[in-house]
Amino acid sequence: MTARSNPGRKVAAIVFDIESVADGDLVSRLRYPGDGLSGAEAIVRYKAELLETTGKDFIPYTYQLPISLVVATVAADYRLLNLVALDEDESRPHEIVRQFWDGWERYDQPTLVTFNGRGFDLPLLELACFRYGIPIPDWFAEDRRSFDQPRNRFNIAGHFDLQEWLTNSGASRFNGGLSLAASLIGKPGKLDVAGHMVQELWETDRRQEIHDYCRADVLDTYFIYLRTRVVAGVLSLAEEQAIIEETREWLEARAASSPALQKYLDAWGDWQSPWA
Repeated sequence: MTARSNPGRKVAAIVFDIESVADGDLVSRLRYPGDGLSGAEAIVRYKAELLETTGKDFIPYTYQLPISLVVATVAADYRLLNLVALDEDESRPHEIVRQFWDGWERYDQPTLVTFNGRGFDLPLLELACFRYGIPIPDWFAEDRRSFDQPRNRFNIAGHFDLQEWLTNSGASRFNGGLSLAASLIGKPGKLDVAGHMVQELWETDRRQEIHDYCRADVLDTYFIYLRTRVVAGVLSLAEEQAIIEETREWLEARAASSPALQKYLDAWGDWQSPWA
């Protein structure tokens, strides 16, 4: 996790998103012991059971492995420094998790920014550390008071979950999710890949499409983050729009070598002020 394009600027926030897939062998071993199911067969069976009982077939994060994690490093003035997919070439879950937490430490524990990361991304990362034996003592910070621990639900300096912010810590439901929030401010939202497609993309070795989908989600999350700073009075609308324009130029400068960034730019929209 490196800010190669702006090596001299301090990272104040890490905006990130994770894509994950079910661990079929784990599902087979724990849910269907003795049935002789392959990992793929166990996933199909579990999804069918979930769909019948809950109406949704998404397998809980406790049975998932992170296979794509994209981070956007952000400066104290909210400008984008870099956009990186961790372990992109090999997509190894243990290495993705290690690189993420190493980067968080190396950048002096900046604020983590997610959309629904409280409910999925961070629990998945924590469980992966449990699974792989990766120590993250500064994240748990058990020697501090509970509200000073970075993982405390209400410590937005440690982890700023945009969905939690938008719903007053879950007091309401945010129907429409990340895609709706992005669309409200003129950004693409979901394009031609959605979360339910990731498992199939992984199984058919279409990893780059997963990383590209994750990149787009991180960019949407970043722009949503900027707008929350306007609402909170930290940035003015003029400042936000100037940062967005700089970011668009940053993406354009890299789009020739990145089809994913070009696709995002092709779907780009500008927020329309009702007072204009």
